[in-house]
Amino acid sequence: MSAASAFSRQESDVPDITTDYATLALIAFGAYLLGSIPFGMVITRVFGLGDLRQIGSGNIGATNVLRTGNKPAALATLLLDSGKGAIAVLIARALAGEDAAQLAARASFLGHLFPVFLGFNGGKGVATFLGTLIALAWPVGLACCATWLVMALIFRISSLAALAAAGSSTLWMIALGEGRMLLLGVVLTLLVYYRHAANIQRLRAGTEPKIGKK
Repeated sequence: MSAASAFSRQESDVPDITTDYATLALIAFGAYLLGSIPFGMVITRVFGLGDLRQIGSGNIGATNVLRTGNKPAALATLLLDSGKGAIAVLIARALAGEDAAQLAARASFLGHLFPVFLGFNGGKGVATFLGTLIALAWPVGLACCATWLVMALIFRISSLAALAAAGSSTLWMIALGEGRMLLLGVVLTLLVYYRHAANIQRLRAGTEPKIGKK
């Protein structure tokens, strides 16, 4: 078999994501369920820290886990929340291509924000957002992570760093030649800002707590 025919055979084996709606539906559902896993709550239970919803802000993300004073638990939550978004994207891409990967990014992100396991009341999605970006286009993802880190080091306010990282995502997509991701970036950024509405009000009032403060 020639290399050309082998390549053609491989191409024909890839599902047609424009018509295989059953595959797309399964990918979206699986990514949503993966995104719905509340790793912050799981980790705090494992570490014997109690119900995360009764701690600090009540949010299920890594920033609130850090308010328990347990840095390893916060780091584990950060890695797992970002990892679930990345894994959803990578599996979808392997199964059905790039458009399916973007669909999985949306679904896993929505799973974190509106998890079926917590009555559709979840987190703010920043770590999961960054994880999906790293898997979709790692230069964009790392640039957004760097934006978060710089803002966090300067201002010591997690929500401000998160808003800056999400808000810069579309700019990084344009700058790094990933215009195909713009719609995804805009939609997820708007959802991040929506989930941070209370934080934005506190930032304006000057009452938003610093990183690590309870």
